[in-house]
Amino acid sequence: MSIVILDYGIGNLRSVQKAFEKVGAPALITSDPQRVAEATHVVLPGVGAFCDCMDKFTAAQLKEPVLEHLRQDKPFLGICVGMQMLLTTGHENGLHAGLGIIEGEVVRFPVVPGYKVPHMGWNQANVTNDHRFWKDLPHPAWYYFVHSYYCAPRDRSLISLETDYINPFCSALQRGRLLATQFHPEKSQQAGLALLAQFVRSG
Repeated sequence: MSIVILDYGIGNLRSVQKAFEKVGAPALITSDPQRVAEATHVVLPGVGAFCDCMDKFTAAQLKEPVLEHLRQDKPFLGICVGMQMLLTTGHENGLHAGLGIIEGEVVRFPVVPGYKVPHMGWNQANVTNDHRFWKDLPHPAWYYFVHSYYCAPRDRSLISLETDYINPFCSALQRGRLLATQFHPEKSQQAGLALLAQFVRSG
């Protein structure tokens, strides 16, 4: 097994790496496209603005090995903006193209009195399908979020977890062995570690 965490100059990659170590699965932080091509599991974290993440990811020449990994249906995990980048377009700071792996848009929470944006802190996620990935995980579970935008996939059957903040929104996507979470598993204590352990086993 070879788990790689993509380093394209964005985010606290060490915290993700430490979380994998806690579940007994050492992961390599790398920007080497060849290492990505050889990996069994690929993790795409993301923090900050959608357009900045896309620009740096493209500049790092990681797009093609990631797309090939997904074409082979190998285990893949997108985290936070790393989830959002999988969609067709993002609306943060203008309209920007994503990777287009999942058809849909990344949209901002509406302005509603009494609610703060960004959505920050612990919130509950509820399983919306019966995929075997979630069978042995705690449900419902609490995860840690920090975001102002969320994914709106065109195909709602891809939504695996849904969370309520201002309105119900997609907090996890799944298609084959592709998994993506709006929350941060590495910051979500036991529920997050359980999810990472299940991701490791999914290979």
